[in-house]
Amino acid sequence: MTAALPPPALRSVLTALMLAIFLGALDQTIVAVSLPAISAQFNDVGQLAWVISGYMVAMTVAVPVYGKLGDLYGRRRMILTGIAVFTLASIACALAQDMQQLVVARVIQGIGAGGMVSVSQAIIGDFVPPRERGRYQGYFSSMYAVASVAGPVLGGWLTEYLSWRWVFWINLPLGILALWAIRRALAGLPVQRRQARVDYLGAVLLIAGLGSLLLGITLVGQGQQWNATPVLTLLGCALFGLTMFIAHERRCAEPLLPMSLFGNRVAVLCWAVIFFASFQSISLTMLMPLRYQGITGAGADSAALHLLPLAMGLPLGAFSGGRLTSRTGRYKPQILAGAVLMPMAIVAMALTPPQSAWLSGMFMLLTGVACGLQFPTTLVGTQSAVEGKDIGVATSTTNLFRSLGGAMGVACMSSLLLALLQQGGFELVGNPLLGSLKAAAPDPAVQQGLLETFRHLLLGSAAIAVLGLAAALLLPDRQLRGR
Repeated sequence: MTAALPPPALRSVLTALMLAIFLGALDQTIVAVSLPAISAQFNDVGQLAWVISGYMVAMTVAVPVYGKLGDLYGRRRMILTGIAVFTLASIACALAQDMQQLVVARVIQGIGAGGMVSVSQAIIGDFVPPRERGRYQGYFSSMYAVASVAGPVLGGWLTEYLSWRWVFWINLPLGILALWAIRRALAGLPVQRRQARVDYLGAVLLIAGLGSLLLGITLVGQGQQWNATPVLTLLGCALFGLTMFIAHERRCAEPLLPMSLFGNRVAVLCWAVIFFASFQSISLTMLMPLRYQGITGAGADSAALHLLPLAMGLPLGAFSGGRLTSRTGRYKPQILAGAVLMPMAIVAMALTPPQSAWLSGMFMLLTGVACGLQFPTTLVGTQSAVEGKDIGVATSTTNLFRSLGGAMGVACMSSLLLALLQQGGFELVGNPLLGSLKAAAPDPAVQQGLLETFRHLLLGSAAIAVLGLAAALLLPDRQLRGR
């Protein structure tokens, strides 16, 4: 059941939640441009990648835990807890004296961000009827797009003119503002919660299993082979932990993640769609700048600007998909349109040389629109397919598959890129996500070789996108409840 709110109160809630989502999404991108300055001060390159990876892994693992706790104890309490943890951890990041302290603080910061993002989206499910949720989830998706553009620009400016520590200090006033806005917006609103025991053993098993899986995937994305001992060990721990988690949840009276949700066809197919959509969007965001750097000789800053059409396409698709969902009461047509457009746009990018800036930009824009059409509508489809008491855990599971898709996308496409580059006589200097591309010999033949390498990479990405299309085709076309 949803609790009706007058429009002014709903706008106040929406604005406060968008601020929380923006704050959590911003720290996924704002730190990247500060990494060279951080490594220079601490003289430690070996652990540099974990400044970003530790945040994303912790954020992903925390999402389902916050979702269940929000169902049990109220989402207002959980989102305020997440913002407080995030803000305090940001202070610890700014005060870090070595790389180890910074990585630990970033992990804690990610734990707070997991609550901010997942609980925000679940709160909308409490106050907005299913048919109207697409429009509001589209607003949330736009925050990710704004953060993807604002993060590198703001991070670069703060690092250049102040210090890399201000990348974290900026979260202090933003976090305090978010705390005040959400306390004020959610004060006096009906709180849906119920008394139950928390499944602590399930939480430990899930954290161990998911954490091991994401750490193993992250190592592959940083250049480790899939059959390397550390990767195999982590994947083995993930298999054991997740197997034990599933066995425990089947017997638990109050499970952290009800296994019955995986018997819901609509929810499972929506999770598959968002997994593959996130696989494409995150991997392209990380790897496309390398394509422009290597083939056109552009600098890192100039190459990053070519991602702007992708960032612009995301909110366009999200707004359009949300409006159409609200108007028609159906979510499958928008999901299917995005799933069809995705592989077509990626194939077009593969066949278009990056020197054709306008044409490449148009296909990047279409890729962003395809992602935007799928992100908010899959969440709406999932929320409408489950009971009201499970909206929080269903929302957090949707965000979990979105994060898993992004992590898998970066790891798989980075691993494929490394293999293709080795075959062509190229190498990545440093970490494949942080380094710059250089050729073995600077001649036209080398540039042609790079063009072919990235063409094969993008065609492989398009083939994976077809799996998302298959899931979208199998999705039932149901009418949403409420207006």
